Amino acid sequence: MADQHPDAPTWSYAPDMSQAAPATSSASVETVLAQLRARGGRVTTARRRLLQALFESSEHRTAEDLAAEIQELAPDVHISTIYRNLDELERLGVLVHAHLGHGPATYHLSSVAHSHLVCERCGVAIEAPDELFRGLAVDAQAHFGFTIDPRHFAVLGRCKDCSGDTPA
Repeated sequence: MADQHPDAPTWSYAPDMSQAAPATSSASVETVLAQLRARGGRVTTARRRLLQALFESSEHRTAEDLAAEIQELAPDVHISTIYRNLDELERLGVLVHAHLGHGPATYHLSSVAHSHLVCERCGVAIEAPDELFRGLAVDAQAHFGFTIDPRHFAVLGRCKDCSGDTPA
């Protein structure tokens, strides 16, 4: 793909996802925290709990979803703290956010980032392989000098069931 934007993060965390076990592991959280410390970042209880929540599930979750989950264990963590940590972790390349249709942004680890197809009728979100958008990215760069990040947005349309293309 094309060169990265000069303001794009230069650091990212990519745990080994080749194992069958889920991405959840305290070792993975500790690895990210150690790398954050090495870059001058602070390790707070809220940041640790946020990373744990992100590693425990591959689902797309909003800041509000994550805050509710964290506040079950740490009621003193305010939603503004969650937003600040999400922004910082995204700036550092640990996670990415995506807009899946008309709802709020959702977050997931950058190591498992992927593109999305969202049905505008039933709302189903289909995780699409990055290869699907590779041609678009190449064309956008070649024709417009524009580098796209297909992980950040969803392509809206209709799923197989809602488009009426289901086999009889």
